[in-house]
Amino acid sequence: MAGASIPAIDVKGLHKSFGTKTVLDDVSVCVAEKESLVIIGGSGTGKSVLLKCILGLLTPDCGSVKIDGEETTKLSTRGREKLMGKFGMLFQGGALFDSLAVWQNITFALGGISRRDAIDIAVEKLKAVGLSADVAMLKPAELSGGMQKRVSLARAICGDPEIIFFDEPTTGLDPIMADVINDLIVECTRKLGLTTVTITHDMASAKKIATRVAMIYKGKIIWDGKAEEVMNSGNDYVDQFVHGRATGPITMELRK
Repeated sequence: MAGASIPAIDVKGLHKSFGTKTVLDDVSVCVAEKESLVIIGGSGTGKSVLLKCILGLLTPDCGSVKIDGEETTKLSTRGREKLMGKFGMLFQGGALFDSLAVWQNITFALGGISRRDAIDIAVEKLKAVGLSADVAMLKPAELSGGMQKRVSLARAICGDPEIIFFDEPTTGLDPIMADVINDLIVECTRKLGLTTVTITHDMASAKKIATRVAMIYKGKIIWDGKAEEVMNSGNDYVDQFVHGRATGPITMELRK
């Protein structure tokens, strides 16, 4: 359509198998610029593999992954490095380096800058996630779980990315701290005008973070719609998952 904007992420017909096990089966999903897509689904349904294919950490067997209109599945090493500069990532569990100070963790991917400049940048990013400057000199082990998540978010936004990926961002947090982190993610990403993709099975996070939700089941996207519609999707599989019901079509298939 003339005048239509190019999606930030455009995945079409993605397939990925490991041996005889098909993990992604003709997956197509699109993320508009500044949109927040949350991908829900149970363990082993293909969420993490989809994320890794988009990031380029895994090569799909076939299909297309376009970032800002550029096909990425066959990029050269240099092209891949350039692409990664557009991305930020908050890993499940934080993935901070225990031996490095907080400021070093935050600025780890930045090269060619002085210690003083790195500390200044780290302090700026810490303030953006609600932490004080003195945290920059601490080690991760000296921080609470919630503070570690904030530091991980500061690292994710440090390189001024266009797209941030969140992998189970509230894992290991109590419900109150999880909600604090969800609010912080929404505030930071909207303020910075970022496109975000989150994978989670935490529906409280999904409802707070998402503008759109897609559910993946057995390697297929079985539902994709507005966040406010997911709790009343009309899809039996989605309804069972989002309401946490023990009985339903997912349970029956697991028993087969």
